[in-house]
Amino acid sequence: MDAVTAPSAWRGRFARVKSSRLVRQNAILFAGGLVSGIGGFVYHAIAARALGPALYGEVASLVAIYAIGTAGAFIIILILARYAAQLTLDGNAGGIRYLVTRSSVVLVPPTLLALLATAIFAGPARSFLHLSSLIPLTMLALALAGVWQLAVLRGVLQGLQRFPQLSLNLSLELIVRMATLLVMVLLGYKVGGAMLAILAGVGVAYVQGGVALLDVLRTPAKRAPLRAMATYSLTAAAGTLGVMLLYNLDVILAKHFLGPEAAGYYGGLNKIGTILYFLTLSVSQVLFPRVVEAVATDQHPGRLLALSAGIMCLLGGGSLVVFGAVPWLVVRILFGPAFDVTTPFILPVGVIGLALSLVNLLVQFFMAVHDRWFVPILAVGCALEAVLVVMNHDGFGNVVVDVLIALVLLLIALGVRALLLVPRLRPEMVAEPEAA
Repeated sequence: MDAVTAPSAWRGRFARVKSSRLVRQNAILFAGGLVSGIGGFVYHAIAARALGPALYGEVASLVAIYAIGTAGAFIIILILARYAAQLTLDGNAGGIRYLVTRSSVVLVPPTLLALLATAIFAGPARSFLHLSSLIPLTMLALALAGVWQLAVLRGVLQGLQRFPQLSLNLSLELIVRMATLLVMVLLGYKVGGAMLAILAGVGVAYVQGGVALLDVLRTPAKRAPLRAMATYSLTAAAGTLGVMLLYNLDVILAKHFLGPEAAGYYGGLNKIGTILYFLTLSVSQVLFPRVVEAVATDQHPGRLLALSAGIMCLLGGGSLVVFGAVPWLVVRILFGPAFDVTTPFILPVGVIGLALSLVNLLVQFFMAVHDRWFVPILAVGCALEAVLVVMNHDGFGNVVVDVLIALVLLLIALGVRALLLVPRLRPEMVAEPEAA
């Protein structure tokens, strides 16, 4: 009897997992994130192979600056995802249309200011990073302006839980970026071509995102109380910028302190480590609107967090096995034999990537429930990483150790905060104030 019931019990559990909305949504967004991640790493592989370690160091540092600049985009996504989710729960479809159009207009002045700041500081930035030309910085500034507007569409798609369309949007951007870079390299363009590829990906993704929200844009607008977003935006800004700094500031500091080739080697290691981060990013994206919904309806947000962490560790663990078993193959496939010297550090940077993913998951959870105590913890973690790199940068291997220590300590501190917070979560914690 036990032999009969055991397989039946396992089948029942598998059926429940398969029918879980969280698992389905993760699978959909994971597919898009996987395509996006592969496209992103093929982009870096093409750049590294075509340009060599020294010029690739320029590309890696510029992409790191771009990633930090996209912190603004991720802040916009988080804010709009949260409010789109809340408006959906309230049945306010017209308010979502207002959210899209009003946010796009409000973003125009800061975008122009960012372009002006880029023009002013382009010279010092070129000197600090030892760049060969100002043209790549110009391309980068235009791409950042576009990605902030794209963030409006992505935030609403995420808040509405339209994960198939969001998955396609994420995939399309990186596929276009990769294909454009390949064309640029064949035409003989170098670092400037690599930055133009980023701009092309953003432009195509913006068009697709607008098409995906046509039904929302055709709905009559209804004014919504958006001023309440101001307070939440500070928390979202701190959390998003903190995570961005954790996996980009080290690349910028390495470019400054290390020699050209060593900086290129570290840039390659950083990108290999972030494979795990981008591979599991869909888990955090699904978790965010689901936690808002779960806390508002008192439906076990802690269980959602634990299940999401389990999915993330399962996905990341598979990659770590590959990194540990055949590190030389990972290096050869992604960057070629010129980067063989980085092989001993592949497994450690994989652990860094998984730790960063779990840090981001916890940060997303804290932001969804309006917690603010995580902000000083995250700030200390970012500062610790920077201080360790500044104090210990004799080689790119030392920088790997610095980042690993900082991220593991930060993950432990945020985990303790989550354990203290989950039992105290109540629906009123995510309730929005009524408009005056």
